[in-house]
Amino acid sequence: MSRFTTFLYAYLQVTLICLNTWQVANSKIIGAVCVGFLISLLWCFNAQRAAVSNLYDKLIYASGAAFGTASGLLLSNLIY
Repeated sequence: MSRFTTFLYAYLQVTLICLNTWQVANSKIIGAVCVGFLISLLWCFNAQRAAVSNLYDKLIYASGAAFGTASGLLLSNLIY
């Protein structure tokens, strides 16, 4: 498992979660359902990766999540 993959998975998951939160709050039902599916699918790959990692990898994962938060907010503003 590469550190870039760890960062990328966290980034993608949190980007989708941020986008989905906005969609739910603003009643964008079809988008929320589609993005919710993608979140669950990605989570299946992420759960074990995060659980069995060392501290350095956890920090990389958290960094991906932080950047994903910003991207999710930007993406929701661009789409809607």
